[in-house]
Amino acid sequence: MTHGLGTIRQLWQLLEPVHATLYYAPEAFEQAAALGYATDERWPSYFAYRAAPLGPVGPHVVNALFYSLSPRMVERHTATAWRTASVERVLEARSAGVDRALRKLLGDRFGSPDLREAAELARRAAESADTAGRPMAAANAALPWPEEPHLMLWQAATILREHRGDGHVVALQAHDIGPTEALVSHAAAGAAPEEVFSSRQWTDEEWGAARERLARRGLVEADGRITEGGMRVRTSIEKLTDELAAAPWRALTVAETARLAELLVPPVLDIVGAGLLPTQSTLGIGMTYDYT
Repeated sequence: MTHGLGTIRQLWQLLEPVHATLYYAPEAFEQAAALGYATDERWPSYFAYRAAPLGPVGPHVVNALFYSLSPRMVERHTATAWRTASVERVLEARSAGVDRALRKLLGDRFGSPDLREAAELARRAAESADTAGRPMAAANAALPWPEEPHLMLWQAATILREHRGDGHVVALQAHDIGPTEALVSHAAAGAAPEEVFSSRQWTDEEWGAARERLARRGLVEADGRITEGGMRVRTSIEKLTDELAAAPWRALTVAETARLAELLVPPVLDIVGAGLLPTQSTLGIGMTYDYT
């Protein structure tokens, strides 16, 4: 079943907050602290939780797959990650953290028939995802499926967003956009103010050098404003990302994807309404592009 790219993007935007709960919920920080990770900032647990499905990999692998984060930042948080706690314990902690967080966030929706229906639809899409060439998606798809609907939904959301993320890296590279350029161009396109992207911890010199490289290609102005050509490239990247993310959704009919979107709105509003997630992020959720 073929779906429009607008539907593919909408489903990502609805599922992303479900997945992102892991990186912001107090319950997930508590689980990480019990393992010995620092929780004064989100990055120590972020790197451990997100990389754990890959096994005890080092900074070089994480840097390659996460793509747009400063290599120094990756080194700092992953070089000793598995000496703090084993991969197995981290996976247990992230499941426990998500479990506790979603039980609280979903309130009366927890255990509802609608939640189970949403989880089962999302699982069908996730299980149909071809993970060849998609290392982050493959690592998460190899994990056992939980039976509880809220955890099943989270697992499906995670596989699908990592599948999309793997494809996004391909799209960036296909357009000769490197890690720092990816952030500079996204900021220039209006995804979020530049200061939001500072969380990726590139230096001012590295950011400026990436801007200069993009300016030489005519993609941004010297002051960082995006050019018409730059917006065309950025739109092309997002279109290819959506196209590469489309395949898993072919497992569902048009009516089923519409139903899933309908079912996801209330729990996502619960999550967003709790003030758990940042109001602005580097992902550009909410941005629309003209693919015509």
